Amino acid sequence: MNGKGVYAERDFRKGEAVITYNLKELSHEQYENLPKQEKDYVHQHTDRLMLYSEPERYVNHSDNPNTIQDLEKGQDIALRDIEKDEMITTDASKDDI
Repeated sequence: MNGKGVYAERDFRKGEAVITYNLKELSHEQYENLPKQEKDYVHQHTDRLMLYSEPERYVNHSDNPNTIQDLEKGQDIALRDIEKDEMITTDASKDDI
C-alpha cells in the first residue's frame, strides 16, 4: 500500500468511537472502472462493495488491534484506552476481500 497510517489526535477511552466511516457503496461496474490505486481501498462486506475514504482507508491491520470494526454503525470502536499519537489499528480479516 502507501505506507500511511492513522494516529489518535487525542486520548480515547475503551468503547468510544474512534473513527466514523464515510463509505461509498459501489456497483461492480463502478468498481471495475476505478483506478487500480483506488481499488486498494475497496472492501466487500456481505455482498456490498464499499469504497473507504480518508482517514479510515489508512487504518492499518493488526493481529492485536486497538479498535474493532462496527460495520452496523460504520465506526471503529476502541477495544482499550488509546493514547494520543498512538497508531489506530483494526483486524481487517473481517473484510470479505
